[in-house]
Amino acid sequence: MLLALGAAAACGSRGAGPAARLRARIIRQSRDTLRFEIPAVASRCAPAVGDGLVLQGSEQGNGVLVYLRSSDSVATGEYPLMARADSTTARGAIVTARFQTGDVAHGVVLDSGTVSVNRAGDVLTASARGTGAEVAGTGRVALAASFESVPIGPGMVPCAARL
Repeated sequence: MLLALGAAAACGSRGAGPAARLRARIIRQSRDTLRFEIPAVASRCAPAVGDGLVLQGSEQGNGVLVYLRSSDSVATGEYPLMARADSTTARGAIVTARFQTGDVAHGVVLDSGTVSVNRAGDVLTASARGTGAEVAGTGRVALAASFESVPIGPGMVPCAARL
């Protein structure tokens, strides 16, 4: 759909530090609120794409993915949202969420909002806040997601924007 990602699996953090977590709150059409807290991972993008990172957490049909792109290295600061197939913006983020309501899967790509990143060595803390049109619906969805104490994994995943 949005980003082709390798087989990066959601798992906890390495070592004795705090667990890498994703906390998310999704508000759908101002009536339904869904909250979840799940393990999170961060992976570097494959070298062919340039500097970028993918933060993600998913479990039981619910998840959030944040693709961060920077012209040099992903650093602390604010990242404006990019369109899902933007190949020219030097620094920005694409944020997507998938969530279940009953047996029905839903999705959203944020089109307004921002992503804030704090990087301390190879550990990230990030928050994404914004809204977007529901992928297969007619309403707007609000997302507030925070990634806490997520170490950047040693492996790489392929990241490519596709229409």
